This record gives sequence, structure tokens and C-alpha cells, in this order.
Amino acid sequence: MSLLEMEVERQSNPVDMIEFVAANNDWSFERSGEDEIAMTVEGKWADYHVSFSWMEEFEALHLACAFDIKVPDSRVNEVIRLLSHINGQVLMGHFDLWRQEEVIIFRQSLLLAGGAEPTNQQVEVLLSNALDACESYFQAFQFVVWSGMDAQRAVDAVLFETMGEA
Repeated sequence: MSLLEMEVERQSNPVDMIEFVAANNDWSFERSGEDEIAMTVEGKWADYHVSFSWMEEFEALHLACAFDIKVPDSRVNEVIRLLSHINGQVLMGHFDLWRQEEVIIFRQSLLLAGGAEPTNQQVEVLLSNALDACESYFQAFQFVVWSGMDAQRAVDAVLFETMGEA
């Protein structure tokens, strides 16, 4: 028997932990099914639409975080270049262009193989990482989509750090 064929009985559905963390933080959420929960989180630059899905076959808790920037056909190629620049700098997770809706999403998964249960701290870090990444690069996507800026200049503009005080 291979390791992949071993069946592990899970104590609870990992989405239950997401619901617990959301309730403890007074976040509004909607449990659309046994294996999925969605919420909207207010950020500095936008409201982020976050969904967590339990993927039983992979034993992974998947997070998708989208924001409302529709990518017109004329800017798709430059957005793809921008995704490449950004994803090379992101340590965990990645940005993607969801072509069905023409929106940008950040995706990350928490592997829970072997019956591991997520902790509230893991869930909070997973969500925090996604929101931090979205907040860090939201303006770069705006620059490319709405201002017509090229990908490299957009990344350079949002990663610009000031030194000292004025």
C-alpha cells in the first residue's frame, strides 16, 4: 500500500476552524457549503473577497483572495508580465489571472496531509499573508490596468521605499 492510499479519519472539517477564527474576529462570513466559506475583508486599497475551500483529495485548505480590478483584453499581456515579476518576489502563495472573470486573485494552500488539523494561528497567518500580498501589490495592478504603465515600472513604483524623514 502506498502512502497516498492510506485513509486518514479527520476529527473535523478544516473549514470549521476558519468559521471559528472568523467568528472570534467578528468577521462576517458565509458558509456556502460544508467545504467552503467566504468573507469580505476591508483593506487599505480595496475590499478583498476571500474564500477558503477544503480540498479533501489533496488534503489541502485552499485560500483564494480576489479584488475588483477587471482586466481588459488590451492589458492582459502586460498583467501577465506583472504577475511574473510579482510572483518571483512572493515567498508563499501566488497571484493569478482568473480568465473566466478577468480578475486578479491571490492563491495559497495549507497542506494538511496525514490528518493534520489546522490551528487558529495557521489560519490567521494564511489570511494575513494573503492580505499583505494583496495590499503590497494592489497599486501595481492599478498602474498596469488603469494607467497603462508597463509591468516593471509598476513593480518599481510600489516597492519604492523612502529613507529618513522629510
